[in-house]
Amino acid sequence: MSTVQLSPRERVEGMVVRGLGALPERAQLLLGGPRPLRIDGQEIEPEVQLLLRLRALGRRPPVESLSVPQAREEVSRDAASFAGAPLPVARVDEIAVPGAAGMLGARLYVPAGLPSPPGEAAPMLVYLHGGGWVVGDLDTHDQPCRFLARESGILVLSIDYRRAPEHKFPAPVDDCLAALRFAIDDAGSLGADPARVAVGGDSAGGNLAAAVTRLCTIEGGPAPTLQLLIYPVTDLSRKRESYRLFREGFFLTESNMDWYRAHYLPDESAARDPRASPVLATDLAGLPPAHVVTAGFDPLRDEGEDYARLLQDAGVPVRLTRERRLIHGFVNATSVGRAPRRAMLEIASALRAALA
Repeated sequence: MSTVQLSPRERVEGMVVRGLGALPERAQLLLGGPRPLRIDGQEIEPEVQLLLRLRALGRRPPVESLSVPQAREEVSRDAASFAGAPLPVARVDEIAVPGAAGMLGARLYVPAGLPSPPGEAAPMLVYLHGGGWVVGDLDTHDQPCRFLARESGILVLSIDYRRAPEHKFPAPVDDCLAALRFAIDDAGSLGADPARVAVGGDSAGGNLAAAVTRLCTIEGGPAPTLQLLIYPVTDLSRKRESYRLFREGFFLTESNMDWYRAHYLPDESAARDPRASPVLATDLAGLPPAHVVTAGFDPLRDEGEDYARLLQDAGVPVRLTRERRLIHGFVNATSVGRAPRRAMLEIASALRAALA
């Protein structure tokens, strides 16, 4: 459903990447390097190592070297070339939902077979896209939302929240909170069951999902049934060891994150606000169950896992999964690799079980 028009070269490059992702592992090892990279007791997937090598050869400009409009265009084109043909679902509705300062664009993904059984309201995931609060939109995450709706058999509502730097923190949080409250309070208008509404997202979207889950809960609800946090940003106040280990060369870099952070936060004090850094919250008890997924080769790995442990310590039911052989961004790579697809299938299965 992306509106990006790829050049012939970009279409060919996307086809080549998807073709290489389908090669046998031995062939990928030969093309990607003499041996799989090992760091911190982890071995990277051969197909991921090959993809990283191809990206390095392509010399794509890092987002921090671009203006915000240029960065958004670059990320949109990158996502479109990776996605391939849109996965079929029964229906995709372009709708509007309330935000904190007006209506927001949104997409409702309806998988085949709903409602099931007939007449029963369906479970729903409110999805908040990644992109460092600056880039990313409904189009860049169209394929992941289609995948989750199709494979989990639930409704997926993707929210086009306001982005920085035009709308700095806490505007994206406020938008996502308003949209989530609407999704729960008015679930019936979307064909959803208000008792089975989850919220989730990847990267910056995982950060927003964690923030609004906590806000819904401490403010008396209604709260989501589940929080799905995929390699979330959980601490903008300090960096952990995974930043040193994976600072560059693994798709998301330390410099990328510094650029996003500088555009998102209005000042340094905001980094210590639990709405920006969920690990700093002291009121996590009573939050809904969490499914936290991290990537082994990711600067954000350690802070995501720290947040999962804090939730556990507060008595929150948590399922923590580290995709040890993958990198940040795998939700957008289901069309170019077997390992990202397997990881996303596990997430879809967990969603289906949690919202059954």
